[in-house]
Amino acid sequence: MEFTNETIDLNQLPKFEEVPFSSLNKNYIKVVYINIAIVLLIVAIGIGALIYFNEEFQDTQTYLFFGISYVVFALFLYFSSIIAVKRRAFAIREKDILYKRGILSTTTTIMPFNRIQHVAMHEGAFSRIYNLAQIQIFTAGGSTSDVKISGIEKEKAESIKEMLMQKIQNQI
Repeated sequence: MEFTNETIDLNQLPKFEEVPFSSLNKNYIKVVYINIAIVLLIVAIGIGALIYFNEEFQDTQTYLFFGISYVVFALFLYFSSIIAVKRRAFAIREKDILYKRGILSTTTTIMPFNRIQHVAMHEGAFSRIYNLAQIQIFTAGGSTSDVKISGIEKEKAESIKEMLMQKIQNQI
């Protein structure tokens, strides 16, 4: 038997960019807004405490500086979260699962089913209000999940988890 190692024509490779991706549930942005509101409340309390307990900061210029900084920070969080949520999507194919995300640059993770070790589903307190869940997919060698897909309808997330668990069982 003769060893061969032919060059592959790159134009013949399948293009993952052409895969139809599923968007996250439209209610997921509401969960993100609730989380942002909590962060902004904590930041506001911190700024308020800093100003209240430190007499050096109790002047108009400081109030103006912290006020403008706070509004800019809040607007940045708001608009960047809208973009981030809209850019997240996933697809399940015959042999793998794809997840893309990113604001300035897009990262697409392609995870073959034969690399998956464990799948978990998580429902946060605010996600539960909107009947949403998060799928966490773990591969060998990591203590944290390799892919977390938030903002999926709970029933769909359960179906995805079951399907992935069956794929794992079939590999054993």
